[in-house]
Amino acid sequence: MPTEPLRRELLSWEDIDKLMEVLLRQLREAGEFDALVMITRGGIVPGGLICEALDIQDVLTASVSFPEGLSEQPLAAWPEFLQFPSESLLANRRILIVDDVWGSGRTSTAVSGRVEAAGGSSATCVLHFNPYRSLFSKARPDYFAATTDAWIIYPWEIDHGVEGVSPRPSGMN
Repeated sequence: MPTEPLRRELLSWEDIDKLMEVLLRQLREAGEFDALVMITRGGIVPGGLICEALDIQDVLTASVSFPEGLSEQPLAAWPEFLQFPSESLLANRRILIVDDVWGSGRTSTAVSGRVEAAGGSSATCVLHFNPYRSLFSKARPDYFAATTDAWIIYPWEIDHGVEGVSPRPSGMN
């Protein structure tokens, strides 16, 4: 398992605006998406911003959990889908999957695989890609605004105080 990030990066809403400009430019060049799947909880804010900017009307959510304590074989952990759109909402559609961070990559790849299994065409999108933590040597997000090796703290996470923010949610996705 990759090591924990050594530094933290606290972002402002202005930083988010700049990251969104980068992402939206990529997404507009990619063409229209039929629907967007926001991965809870990290993908809710960036997903909402993308939906509004690109006028995506079909907004869906997915919630995924992985068992704890499998650090020796993290790729062998079977995901539990706590919430997921029905196949009828995904089949034969171009689906944009949004999360905040690609850390280990397990969550985004699990959601993408399930969309593909339902007959949809998926593309993954995150604000930050951390290639140093990714468990996948070749898989990476289709769209991302920045590459980082840091533990990212987003402005929507600091309302509860930085002390209460654990590196696991953002850094392990």
